Amino acid sequence: MLSINEYLKAGETTVSNLVIENYQKIGLTDEEFLFWLQLFRSQAKGDLFPDLAAISEMMGKPIDVIYKLLNQLVSRGFLIIETKQNEQGQMMDTYDLLPIFEKITLLQQKKAEKDEEQSSQESIKALYQGFEKEFGRQLSPIELEMIGQWLETDQYQPELIRLALREAVLNQAYSLKYIDRILLAWERKNITTKEQVAEDQKRRKQALIQKEIEHQSPANEPIPKVTLHNWLNPEDNE
Repeated sequence: MLSINEYLKAGETTVSNLVIENYQKIGLTDEEFLFWLQLFRSQAKGDLFPDLAAISEMMGKPIDVIYKLLNQLVSRGFLIIETKQNEQGQMMDTYDLLPIFEKITLLQQKKAEKDEEQSSQESIKALYQGFEKEFGRQLSPIELEMIGQWLETDQYQPELIRLALREAVLNQAYSLKYIDRILLAWERKNITTKEQVAEDQKRRKQALIQKEIEHQSPANEPIPKVTLHNWLNPEDNE
């Protein structure tokens, strides 16, 4: 039975789970990955250019198979053989194992971009559906084109357009021109997020309340209810 001391003396090889989970996705076979792992293990122990005969013995593969695996990794860009100068000034060969990590990083980036694109498409689809639900009908080609211009030309985020739609619905104004006025007003104020919209609405409400207080008649007369914002009146967009 293996003793604890023998187990600890043998050391450990730590490799990221990202490598284990994605080596096949970047094009490595099981055999190629196991060979790369042997090189990685040797380098972790300080041997930057391990003896391939020793790896051949550990893997139980003929030496010609090991050389074939090495050539495959080099030719396909998974491994680079470099000549470097060591601390003693001597030139020595070494295996650069970083290409695999770079390929996995690129794979993760592409996946993130794909997920973001899919999320964006779903958000845009939900935006169109939201308009049709609030309007109670299908959108006309002109309306579809106008929403498309908001997204592509004006670069408004779907969330901001949804907030403008909600503002219009609260004012019972089922018109894209009305919503366009809202978006333009927000653009002039550099409003681009949900939080900024909420802050702007709060500020307008407080201004209207203050205006009503200043113009109310006798002191005991109740304050009139705050009216909804009229986006068609330029003076109300300040």
